[in-house]
Amino acid sequence: MPLEPPLNHLEALQDRFALSTLLGWRREAVQDARFDRNELSIYIDRAALKEACATLRSAGYNFLSDVTAVDLYPTEPRFEVIYHLISHTRKEMVRLKVRLHGDDPIVESVLSLWPAANFFEREVFDLFGVRFTGRDDLVRIMLPEDWEGHPLRKDYPVEGYR
Repeated sequence: MPLEPPLNHLEALQDRFALSTLLGWRREAVQDARFDRNELSIYIDRAALKEACATLRSAGYNFLSDVTAVDLYPTEPRFEVIYHLISHTRKEMVRLKVRLHGDDPIVESVLSLWPAANFFEREVFDLFGVRFTGRDDLVRIMLPEDWEGHPLRKDYPVEGYR
């Protein structure tokens, strides 16, 4: 199947189901959208993330397949937290992305919507240092409790802190 050309404008992507659902719900919460390599990414305001996820969940995006992050250091906003949502009935996938500044990498947890977020959020916390509010058990999952720093940050020393 040939790839569709990339699109980077909200107006050009309004016919996409996930984006039109979010624009109809709260247009100001949608910051940007991109369609590239037949994949849709929607940038959401940090304060509206959980509500946007709940809106998409009620619209049929019933499965959270992953939560991950990217460190864009030295640029700001430094982090992007990425949520991969799947609609089994529509046979579609969409990415929700939230941009976070390096001095305040905090976003609300989606654990109450998707229990699968438990280990994904803990992994992002452990490796990137992004904190998720609304949950009480945000502890390291891969590294020892006494580990210093977050090894997937781009400013983390190659050989660790000594």
